Amino acid sequence: MSESDSGIEMVVAVIRPEKLGAVKQSLAEAGAPSLTVTNVSGRGSQPADKGQWRGEEYTVDLHQKVKIECVVADIPADDVVDAIADAASTGEKGDGKIFVLPVSDAVQIRTGKQGTEAV
Repeated sequence: MSESDSGIEMVVAVIRPEKLGAVKQSLAEAGAPSLTVTNVSGRGSQPADKGQWRGEEYTVDLHQKVKIECVVADIPADDVVDAIADAASTGEKGDGKIFVLPVSDAVQIRTGKQGTEAV
């Protein structure tokens, strides 16, 4: 993976909700304790679940996931990716995906710091 021109990158991961605790701990150990977590739902290669309610069959093809966003400048994004992948993996379909995006700039609202100093 290549580093962005600004030296700031965002790692976005969509993982199983039950793996959040392990991923948070793994990120802290890797030196990336700051993150944003959002509850999301979506579908990918994980098969749909079928069920019945009051005699009617239904299909759940949107699975509950957790999206983690972690912006880094002082540690390699590859380290963050490895930390997430190691902690989130079960070896089954539906473990999730990780994306690395360049960040052109960052501004810390409270101090006005900009660029890598804001991260």
